[in-house]
Amino acid sequence: MKWVDLLVIIGCTGILFALISVAQQWRGTLRPIAQVNLSPVALPRYALLSLSRGLIAYVMSLAFTMVYAYWAAKDRMAERVLVPLLDILQSIPVLGFMPGLVLALVGLFPRTNIGLELAAIIMIFTGQAWNMTFSFYYSLRSVPTDMRDVATVYRFTWWQRLRWVELPFSTMGLVWNSMMSMAGGWFFLMISEAFVLGEKDFRLPGLGSYMSVAVARGDIAAMVWAVATMVVMIVLLDQLLWRPVVVWARKFRVEEGGAQESTSSWFLARLRRSRLLRWGARRWRRRATRGVGSGGMASPAALRRPTSITRESPHWTAHLSLLLSIVLLAVLGLGGWKLVHLLQGLSLARWGAILGAAAQTLGRVLLAIALGTLWTLPVGLAIGLSPRISRVMQPVVQVVASFPAPMLFPAVVALLAAFGVSLDWGSVLLMLLGTQWYILFNVIAGAMAVPSDLREAARGFGIRGTQRFWVLLAPAVFPYLVTGWVTAAGGAWNASIVSEYVTFKGRVLSAHGLGAEISRAAERADFHALAASVVVMAMVVVLFNRTVWRRLYGLAQRRFSLSK
Repeated sequence: MKWVDLLVIIGCTGILFALISVAQQWRGTLRPIAQVNLSPVALPRYALLSLSRGLIAYVMSLAFTMVYAYWAAKDRMAERVLVPLLDILQSIPVLGFMPGLVLALVGLFPRTNIGLELAAIIMIFTGQAWNMTFSFYYSLRSVPTDMRDVATVYRFTWWQRLRWVELPFSTMGLVWNSMMSMAGGWFFLMISEAFVLGEKDFRLPGLGSYMSVAVARGDIAAMVWAVATMVVMIVLLDQLLWRPVVVWARKFRVEEGGAQESTSSWFLARLRRSRLLRWGARRWRRRATRGVGSGGMASPAALRRPTSITRESPHWTAHLSLLLSIVLLAVLGLGGWKLVHLLQGLSLARWGAILGAAAQTLGRVLLAIALGTLWTLPVGLAIGLSPRISRVMQPVVQVVASFPAPMLFPAVVALLAAFGVSLDWGSVLLMLLGTQWYILFNVIAGAMAVPSDLREAARGFGIRGTQRFWVLLAPAVFPYLVTGWVTAAGGAWNASIVSEYVTFKGRVLSAHGLGAEISRAAERADFHALAASVVVMAMVVVLFNRTVWRRLYGLAQRRFSLSK
């Protein structure tokens, strides 16, 4: 259809214009404090700048996920370092990365905005990458045995195995965790675009800085405009990107027969009518399938070639992995040595206070996860098992999950104050606003991955109601639920820095916890206390992951994996 091709051309032109606008912002003269215009007219440009930072951070997160998770899943020696390191990275809050990162990048690019822009993007990246990496890593470890056997019989190279077996099997969980990653990036948007280090106030034009200025000035009208713009941006992103990707990803569900429940995307349907895109897709397939026979199986010539590659590949990959492991350990050793020098100035009493604060925050994190599971498990199952409900609720869930919860904190704190609830308990609710979505999105992904033939068998045997939940659904989604718990816990630890330390009506309200310790240390530029608090948080998270979450993962793989 000609009009579809015209819209594709217009869309590509708009993307090119957006890239030029973003490039101009990056190359502009460095202004540590950007003047934020609270007029609604400025919001489209601010939304474009924030969206560009979020998408760039997502591309970085996806690349990191592919490399890091694959390396950890394939190299048992490196896995012993990479998985605990991932636990640590997930536990370090945005404010733990921010001070050194901002000062280093601004010093590296002293005349342009590149340093500040990169700092904002990397901070958004730290809210996106970890749950995607966990999802892909555990998917790679859970590939069904029969799929592995087929890849072995056909002598697939590592690239053929990744492309034809492992990536398709991991797609559903990766897609839903990608949506959650974007939501996680938006959660800290206000901090990423407007941050204070001691006496220095760094600010970039964008929706996050617009929101922070509107909240600081108490401009209700500007706050409403910001909320409306965020909602419109998220809905458009859902309809033009995530909904088509979810529909496309359903073809990778692992099942043997069974009735296929249809899902649709109006935008994807329009794109498939474009002759320009079909022409480009045909050319891409011709290039991608060279050396591959029909049906995705390797051709006889390709099957003969991997014999020598298979013998040589482990040799050079093992050496490369060993080299990278040595480099990684050297970097960690250097960082640890500098960290020890930074921590020497703290007294034992200060360490004791930090450990006590960590225990209180741990209790809030676990309570938030328990409360979140109570409602996300039934709701996630309902959305994931019903294409009709998914079609209606996916945009709603995406909007609510992606909206920066700190924007709602003043209203929630006012409500808590009206009921006489202290922030020591109220911070659990503030944590819940941002972390419950990790559980929900993973439950949805797990429900969508339940094979139709198993559901048909359950109906055939008359298994319904609570029996259906305990016999089929709960075991099927349990591996995804554990991933949701792990990532939600990491998100809750990160959210503690804004949940336990809140500005309300010009006053600072704080709970006794590790998040409040980190927020105070960052605001005062107390790097000794900041480093100590981050180290304690990382130690608590890693210890809990090793003793609790890892055992639950093992239980999920042994007893509840559909691929065994």
